Amino acid sequence: MSKPVRKAVFPVAGLGTRFLPATKAMPKEMLPVVDKPLIQYAVEEALEAGIEEFVFVTGRGKSIMEDHFDHAVELEAALGERGKEEELRQVLACVLEPGRVAYTRQQRPLGLGHAVWCGREFIADEPFAVILVDDLMVGRPGCLKQMVDVHSQVGGTVIIVEDVPREATQRYGILDVIKDDGRLASARALIEKPDPAEAPSTLSIVGRYILQPEVFDHLSKHEAGAGGEIQLTDAIATTIEHHPLHGLRFDGRRFDCGTKLGFVQANLFMALARDDLGDELRRSMKEYL
Repeated sequence: MSKPVRKAVFPVAGLGTRFLPATKAMPKEMLPVVDKPLIQYAVEEALEAGIEEFVFVTGRGKSIMEDHFDHAVELEAALGERGKEEELRQVLACVLEPGRVAYTRQQRPLGLGHAVWCGREFIADEPFAVILVDDLMVGRPGCLKQMVDVHSQVGGTVIIVEDVPREATQRYGILDVIKDDGRLASARALIEKPDPAEAPSTLSIVGRYILQPEVFDHLSKHEAGAGGEIQLTDAIATTIEHHPLHGLRFDGRRFDCGTKLGFVQANLFMALARDDLGDELRRSMKEYL
């Protein structure tokens, strides 16, 4: 039986240059989707999945995220004195329990694999999740909960996948599929950003991983892969001989909030789903369109 997934790594050291000037002084992970920052959606997804320990791999200028998941004593006191109970509840819901959260820095931007490697001391010898905050996953149950349930059945490595146009394979890690039932695919290998003519499939990795600790054996070598970066997919590939690799199409919607269009789409989708905003937003959209 597979060990339970209790820990999650959040690589959040990126500069967010696509969203300048908004991200000049604020991390892109703190950009709000309606009224909640992207990073909080990711943490709530992890909590639902049973994650107990949170490892944030940060960079310079990211300390605001530490503050977000801590108590804000003055704000909490002011809300309490003014009787704003709902606002106080929302603020307190952001706080992570003492001893369950760790922060470490990726001092140089050497790739996703390097960012995950920076969290190695907090993982030890357990399977763990990696959550890319830019990918906002909306589903019930949440994306990581669906992955954890699958992992408890098949073990090994589980990643979220989706089909992409063949001409887009050079932007993703692509699975070399053995079999595929339409929801869960097993793979013999994965290839980082293959040329469309050489891609073994069009099933791409997006935003969520459950990995085995053996990936650190390869990541510790700091070998550069595609684009001159330390690629997480290269490390995963080295574990396939001993740990099966499965790609899961999760039941829900993915929004690529690393792009401006995806970020706007996420805001619209989440706002339309809200009782306090949806109807008025629909009326407004009719006027604008």
